[in-house]
Amino acid sequence: MLSINAGPFALAISHLLLLGALITATWVEARLVRHTLSRKTAVFGLFILGIATARIAFVLTYFPQYSEAPWKTLDIRDGGFLVWAGVICALLGGLIIGWRRPEQRRALTFGISIGLAIWVSGGFILDHYQKGNSLPDTTLRTLTGAPVRVSDYRGKPVVINLWATWCPPCRREMPVLRDMQRERKDITFLFVNQAESAGEVSDYLSKQQLVLSNSFLDPDGEFARQVGSAALPTTLFYSPDGRLIGSHLGELSSASLTHYLDK
Repeated sequence: MLSINAGPFALAISHLLLLGALITATWVEARLVRHTLSRKTAVFGLFILGIATARIAFVLTYFPQYSEAPWKTLDIRDGGFLVWAGVICALLGGLIIGWRRPEQRRALTFGISIGLAIWVSGGFILDHYQKGNSLPDTTLRTLTGAPVRVSDYRGKPVVINLWATWCPPCRREMPVLRDMQRERKDITFLFVNQAESAGEVSDYLSKQQLVLSNSFLDPDGEFARQVGSAALPTTLFYSPDGRLIGSHLGELSSASLTHYLDK
């Protein structure tokens, strides 16, 4: 499973893992800090510092992709973060706080340690689960009705985008994916529409003047169920031998897509 629906919201499993680690770390620190004179907490503030640092580091690394629309650097919905930079900054902040406030040191250390342990171990399990998933042997349909087996595209890196015409973030990211498909001939891009007719998809692509190679239909959502996607847009990244090595829930920017392809 890559994502779940929680009422009107869709959450990636990786985001739930991070949220769970943060809540646990904050709770542990709050329980321990009650026995100190200051009763100050810092874990949540360090988390915000880490997120901000990770975003800034990402923007600086991929700034050419933001240069034409600098305001998009504030749109964190593209998932553009350099995790290592954020973790290092948060840990340094924790060391400084522990040095300046000795009475807070024990609670802060336990909170950070438990939060990191949950996040790292959960991430390892999730990564192991993802790498165990191979490119499904699902049969899709072309816009003319011809059958196509997804597993036939092994041999090159594969990027699969699950989308629908009624999905606003799907529509916004489509030009980014189209441009990358034109640029990266070493990667196979598949556009898999979810539960819409060939006429609806063809009309939309024609009106938007979107020329896409490998545009397919998943009429019953079978492919989405097999990969564990519960929301749109979802983008999947497969290695040449068909192993799932990454996934992204939500809109991709040029910078975040480049980051995934770099990895």
